[in-house]
Amino acid sequence: MLLSVIVPCFNEEKSLPYFFAEMAKIEKVLPLDVEYILIDDGSTDKTLKLMKELSVKSGGKVHYFSFSRNFGKEAAIYAGLQNAKGDYVTLMDADLQDPPQLLVEMYDLLVAHDLDSVATRRKNRAGEPKLRSLFARLFYYLMNKIGETELVSGVRDFRIMTRQMVDAVLKITEYNRFSKGIFSWVGFKTEYIAYENVARVAGKTSWSFWQLLKYSIDGIVNFSDLPLNIASFVGALSCFGSGIALIFIVVRALLFGDPTSGWPSMVSIFLFVGGLQLLCLGIIGKYIGKIFLETKKRPHYLIKESDKNRP
Repeated sequence: MLLSVIVPCFNEEKSLPYFFAEMAKIEKVLPLDVEYILIDDGSTDKTLKLMKELSVKSGGKVHYFSFSRNFGKEAAIYAGLQNAKGDYVTLMDADLQDPPQLLVEMYDLLVAHDLDSVATRRKNRAGEPKLRSLFARLFYYLMNKIGETELVSGVRDFRIMTRQMVDAVLKITEYNRFSKGIFSWVGFKTEYIAYENVARVAGKTSWSFWQLLKYSIDGIVNFSDLPLNIASFVGALSCFGSGIALIFIVVRALLFGDPTSGWPSMVSIFLFVGGLQLLCLGIIGKYIGKIFLETKKRPHYLIKESDKNRP
């Protein structure tokens, strides 16, 4: 039985040696053969060079795929899933924030309970900035309230899946991907293992606050149409309020004449209504933009170099 370990990498030159050192210990107690699928997501350091060295030394156990540019982690995950050949597949980060020692427990749980997937979630966000932690908790709360699929708070991409579940995930070929939502949407029997938050072993995270915020917004848009419903509701409410105000003005003019109104209040009303319109157009535009990207049928990624290209 073969386990495919998918490792998306962006500037992980410092982390990869630690990762493989830890995985070497796990391989000794894991009752599976292991292959590694390393995805270089347009790194600007020596990550690709290190991948090549690891591939040569591994004797065919380590495979690498290097993108022509940075396409993002979602594209890297998708590329890894497409190229994984194992009976079981796991997703892991190279920075050891996904503890390799959990793999044995995850596999045992998967087999013992006849599951399709065992995923991980963080018990807490110790060590993270408070603002980022607050927005993360808010994101999971909103997703579970308005989304079409349920997301476990603190869930990670780190999970082990059966070949059947991986094949189901690969059938979802949409360009705008949100893997956490996709893993939940496909269903299958899944259990979660909680663990304490772990700091990066080396290097710096490539995820800024604004990138995470954008990623969260994309997740909400991909798995919920509530923002569109809100835009429709705001538009209807604004129209209804304007109609009531118009009737009031007409009745007041007929009964008490037409007193001169102050221009500041008029300008404020115009700005308020204009702001509502721009808000609604922005929400609608976000969905239209997603549709536009899907209709282009662009590839999720482009591979510039791979060990598969060697003789």
